[in-house]
Amino acid sequence: MQKQLLVIGYVWPEPQSSAAGWRMLQLLALFLDHGYQVCFASPAQKTEYSSNLEALGIQEKKIAINDSSVDVFLEMLSPSVVLFDRFMMEEQLGWRIREQCPHALTILDTEDLHFLRKAREKAFKQSNASRDLNLYTDETKRELAAILRCDLSLIISEVEMQLLQRKFGIKESALFYLPFLFSNPLEEAQDLPGFNEREGFMSIGNFLHAPNWDQALYLKEEIWPLIREQLPEATIEIYGAYTSEKVNQLHQPKTGFIVQGRAKNLKEVMSRKRVLLAPLRFGAGLKGKLVDAMRFGLPSVTTSVGAEAIGGKYPWSGEIANNATTIALKAVHYYNRQKPWEKAQKNGFQILAKRFNRSEFEGNLIFTINHLLENLELVRNQNFLGLILNHQHLKSTKYMSLWIEEKNKNKT
Repeated sequence: MQKQLLVIGYVWPEPQSSAAGWRMLQLLALFLDHGYQVCFASPAQKTEYSSNLEALGIQEKKIAINDSSVDVFLEMLSPSVVLFDRFMMEEQLGWRIREQCPHALTILDTEDLHFLRKAREKAFKQSNASRDLNLYTDETKRELAAILRCDLSLIISEVEMQLLQRKFGIKESALFYLPFLFSNPLEEAQDLPGFNEREGFMSIGNFLHAPNWDQALYLKEEIWPLIREQLPEATIEIYGAYTSEKVNQLHQPKTGFIVQGRAKNLKEVMSRKRVLLAPLRFGAGLKGKLVDAMRFGLPSVTTSVGAEAIGGKYPWSGEIANNATTIALKAVHYYNRQKPWEKAQKNGFQILAKRFNRSEFEGNLIFTINHLLENLELVRNQNFLGLILNHQHLKSTKYMSLWIEEKNKNKT
């Protein structure tokens, strides 16, 4: 009998807008390739940039939060596996899944650890060192509770794997390290333009994401003036989906700082630029922009936060620096010197091949899921804290949801 996967999406995947979008498509493709029927359901509104999942053979379903119609849908679909896209979806709909589909394996795809990103942002704004991070927040409690309630959680970063195990005591068996996945990591590396065929700098990032707005501001105010002192004719193009008015106000062609907005064709854009600048000062997870740069042979200058958990033991595809002066110095270095640039490009190809090859992960993931499905009752009994949290969550969230549903009915 064919297994049924239900994905509860926080948003409809937009692979051209964010790394989260194309990571979700990678996950969906993996399950399809292993014989699953897949249904993607979300309470969010689609946009013109949302993927056409039906064209990939995936059923699409618009659902409502706090509405018993979801129960009918779940009973009819009867999924074998339910994948929550970020912990907020597990919070809102996890109780319904466990009530209507008690034998379905529940998986949480964290995307990144939201509580870590939020803590780093707060520490940055308060000028605290990373060692002073306050991780004991309500956001942390919520996200960890969702992890404990689920049978398995997909973690995109080795740093986050270590944090969850060492600081919070989450069992390794409840976590699965799953980075970005590429069936042929170097397929884009063929016939890419060389050093002399490229010019200009670029930066990119979805502007709904706070670290990317800070990155653009940091570039404009502190880093780009230093680069222009040494390269007075240089330009930098700033790309990113959902550009706001405050981002557009950074546009200043006279100084070579050009806000372009959404990149319609990422390969085309990255293949013609010489250096990517990604001076991220806070964030979590893996940064898709830096992996994309490696795919398209584009060396990068980034920070420790930007490079975190991407390269592992392998040399970086460019430079890692944490202050404006050094970032600018290294950006000019790679922009002007062909041999170091070509070495950085090769380093990026090596990282892709060694760290993001789908074949290294998919077999273990499917084996783990099958093992959990076959031993679900035993696995859950061994996670007694998870059973307690599920019991309390069902009681509290269920009745709050039912109360909201009744309230909404009375309004109409």
